[in-house]
Formats: sequence, C-alpha cells, structure tokens
Amino acid sequence: MEAVQKTPERDAFYKKIDGQNLSALWNVMNDLITPEPKSACRPHLWKFDQIRDYMNEAGKLITAKEAERRVLVLENPGLRGQSKITTSLFAGVQMVVPGDIAPAHRHAQSALRFVLEGKGAFTAVDGERTAMSPGDFVITPSMTWHDHSNETNEPMFWLDGLDIPMVQFFDCSFAEGAKEDQQSISKPAGASFARYGHNLLPIDQKRTSKTSPIFNYPYEYTREALEKAKVSDEWDACHGLKLKFSNPETGDFAMPTIGTFIQLLPKGFKTARYRATDATVFAAIEGKGRTRVGDQTFEWGPRDLFVVPSWHWVTHEADADSVLFSFSDRPVQQKLDLFREDRGNA
Repeated sequence: MEAVQKTPERDAFYKKIDGQNLSALWNVMNDLITPEPKSACRPHLWKFDQIRDYMNEAGKLITAKEAERRVLVLENPGLRGQSKITTSLFAGVQMVVPGDIAPAHRHAQSALRFVLEGKGAFTAVDGERTAMSPGDFVITPSMTWHDHSNETNEPMFWLDGLDIPMVQFFDCSFAEGAKEDQQSISKPAGASFARYGHNLLPIDQKRTSKTSPIFNYPYEYTREALEKAKVSDEWDACHGLKLKFSNPETGDFAMPTIGTFIQLLPKGFKTARYRATDATVFAAIEGKGRTRVGDQTFEWGPRDLFVVPSWHWVTHEADADSVLFSFSDRPVQQKLDLFREDRGNA
C-alpha cells in the first residue's frame, strides 16, 4: 500500500471531520492491516533467582490478604504499564509464605498456575483442595471460587498465567470476593483427577464448562508421559517432544482461551527454526540450555521464564535433558482461523 500524500486541502478536511469523531481510514490502513504480525511485544528473559529475592522482600512489605494476591507482574519490556507479557496474556510470579491465606474470590478471567518452587501449599477450586508440587499445572476456570494457603514451613512460588488482556478486550470482566477467606471444602482431595484423569468419564455427565474438569495435572504424571513417549525416539525437528495438556471430555485444549504445553529436549538437542503467530511464555522446570529469539540469545536454567513474541524465529538448544512448560493464546487463534506457523526448512 502506497503512503497517502498530505496536502493543505486534505489537512483542512481531516480537521473538519475530526470534530464529528470521524477519521480517514486511508491515513491509518497501513498500520491497521499489516503484511505480517507487528506489535510492541519483545523477547525477554526473567531469572527466577532474582525474582525470588524481590518476592522475599515484598513478603516483608505486604501481606497476602492486604495484597489479595502477592504477585510480581512479568511486564513485557515493549508493553510496560499494561500488565501484559504478550498482547493477549498476563503473567506473574506469586508467593505464598507459611501461614498465608490468599483470600477466596472469583472472576471471569481464566487462570493457570505452574508451580516453580516449594511443595505442599494448597489451592482450593470450587470446593476441592489440592496440594501442589513443582511442575504441577493447576487450572482456575472462569468464575470459580478459589483461594490459596500455605501450612508448610517454606514459601511457595508459582507462575500465574491469565487471559486478562483478552477479557479486557471483550469488555466482559466480572469479579467478586467471598465473605470468608477460605471456601468450604465439599469434595475429597484428588476427586477431579480420580473421575477424569484415567481415560474414563462419568456416565451421562452434564457439564457446560469448556475448561477441563481436571484442575491439577500433577508433574509426576506429566513427566512419566514424556519418558514413555520418548521411547519411540521420534523427535520433532522444531520441538523435540512436545505435548499439549488436554480436556479429557473433548480432546481439545485444557483451557478455552489458553493453550498449555510440556516439552522435552534431550541433552545436545538443537531445534530447527520455528515461528508461529501465538506469542508464547516459557518456564524451564528441568535442565539448562539456551533459546535464540531473532537476534537475541537467552541462557536459561530451572525456573527461569522467557517470552517469545508472535512471528519471531525461535530455536532451543539443551545442554542437559530439559523440560519446558509453555502457554499461549493458540486455542483462540485456531478457533478464529487466525493461527499460522512456519517450520522454516524442517
């Protein structure tokens, strides 16, 4: 598209229609409809050791109850001040220290927790409580009551991922707090996994939620799945061995707005170039290595976090057997026929 030339007559016309809240599409079309994805989202790496230090400092400054959620937001350097890690997703690191209760509330935004460090703290969702361990992937579906507590002797840290910018875009945010800090527990621990986590489903189950009925995917089972899958020795050139977390009722993504993945890279493995339209947040849970995004290289180890923007070439290289958790807005893009990927020459 050619640039539109400016003339005094045109400028006078634009000024005239501006008073009526009108503008000329031809002046902005090149910015609205771009040949390729184009946003201010930038690649970035956050080192967990540094985040832990800041979180411990924050723990002395504010309680979980006063803060409601003691979280440090992972702000994309290109989107500062917007509480976004990508254009469509929020991410932060939450800390719950011994004795903490993060009070019960619910909201339209769907949330995930990926446990980074600590063991034994609890999350309660819709009447069921689950203990959390490193590598566990926990879901809080839209408008479900949830609270967190820590009855152990060590702080607990996890990665929060929410579709806050998406819900904000659609202007459909609702939220409310509970009267009590902790909700009543009406189901035994592990009930959802027992009913849905073994390739079996309750007969004639009538559920309306598009979110998986499993709200904790324990890392021990995820890791076992990776180990068994790697026996076939079939490695994807761009991903190594990559699996998606799924809803056992539908086979679709575990969450309707956020796709979640687990990825195994064996020692010495280097992926081929890959790019896709879903900007993706990564969390290393095991191993060490490096990821190249465009012309930037990030060295990562356990619990480090990084983001790859939309349509940026990315490669991963593992110095040890490594496991990466990741999440993106792929489910939404696929349902809207917007998702696109490029595997280079792989």
